[in-house]
Amino acid sequence: MAALSRVRWLTRALVAAPNPGAWRSLCTSTVAQASSRTQGEDVRVEGAFPVTMLPGDGVGPELMHAVKEVFKAASVPVEFQEHHLSEVQNMASEEKLEQVLSSMKENKVAIIGKIHTPMEYKGELASYDMRLRRKLDLFANVVHVKSLPGYKTRHNNLDLVIIREQTEGEYSSLEHESARGVIECLKIVTRTKSQRIAKFAFDYATKKGRGKVTAVHKANIMKLGDGLFLQCCEEVAELYPKIKFEKMIIDNCCMQLVQNPYQFDVLVMPNLYGNIIDNLAAGLVGGAGVVPGESYSAEYAVFETGARHPFAQAVGRNIANPTAMLLSASNMLRHLNLEHHSNMIAEAVKKVIKVGKVRTRDMGGYSTTTDFIKSVIGHLHPYGG
Repeated sequence: MAALSRVRWLTRALVAAPNPGAWRSLCTSTVAQASSRTQGEDVRVEGAFPVTMLPGDGVGPELMHAVKEVFKAASVPVEFQEHHLSEVQNMASEEKLEQVLSSMKENKVAIIGKIHTPMEYKGELASYDMRLRRKLDLFANVVHVKSLPGYKTRHNNLDLVIIREQTEGEYSSLEHESARGVIECLKIVTRTKSQRIAKFAFDYATKKGRGKVTAVHKANIMKLGDGLFLQCCEEVAELYPKIKFEKMIIDNCCMQLVQNPYQFDVLVMPNLYGNIIDNLAAGLVGGAGVVPGESYSAEYAVFETGARHPFAQAVGRNIANPTAMLLSASNMLRHLNLEHHSNMIAEAVKKVIKVGKVRTRDMGGYSTTTDFIKSVIGHLHPYGG
């Protein structure tokens, strides 16, 4: 239980915070510190919050363009410091990785697109995306899956949260050929990180007024690895008697999500399961284009889409749906305590979807990305944009 004390600050930060901007307390920097950094050499707009932007691959640059256009129209006091890191566009190197890390460590906040990972093995098992997350210790990935009013799917009025540990598990990049034609892939599960993500999940549920946490596992087969993860969740659950705790095997969880997703509130799980469930759950409310996501360490916050897809086939066709990225950008503004601008943008996006006249192809419409951006900007005005 010693590991719990090292993350006990999460409870204080999440529970004691007086307003929705409390997620800012997950970072060591404060609004005042961010403002003071505006005098730095990389920040050109006085009084603006410096934010690292990493467009990524596929339609990432187009989605980031949408964010910049909407931010400009809404007069958002944010200055983006843009960097490029891509394994598929030959824009990946140790030097570029260090530049990105330096910017993110300085600014504490970033918004990123999907950094695509090639399947070909070229001598390095860990992708640049994985290395970036590890170096920043972005241990908690949070995906809020919520139905959008006015957009009907098979399941409506859904509201659940998936919390994924994303620094170990099957993504540990430990593979080797033990004998000719025999590959061993090591899954790493530690008590410290399992307790940390469990604590984060229960802190999140407490802060957000949610009543149940479900631990997703496969301890019936991986008795030691997933057994340890489940044991840690059970230990942490005892510290939160007001929050109901349940456990569910991953394969059953997938079926239950499709059949009756309303039974879930907050779900916490290891790395690979989280990746799968993020995508499955996103499909319940409209797909990768509509679900925002974010990742946290003790110091840094990174905002991104909930289901990470490059959507390479849509590049340059002006058909990508910017909803997920714009909602993620809105969450980033709330993290920065820019409540007015956050609400302005989120409400504008939701209004466009509710009205239903402008919808991209993934939502059953024929509108372009540009059409969607213009419509969002048009709906900013009632909120003082």
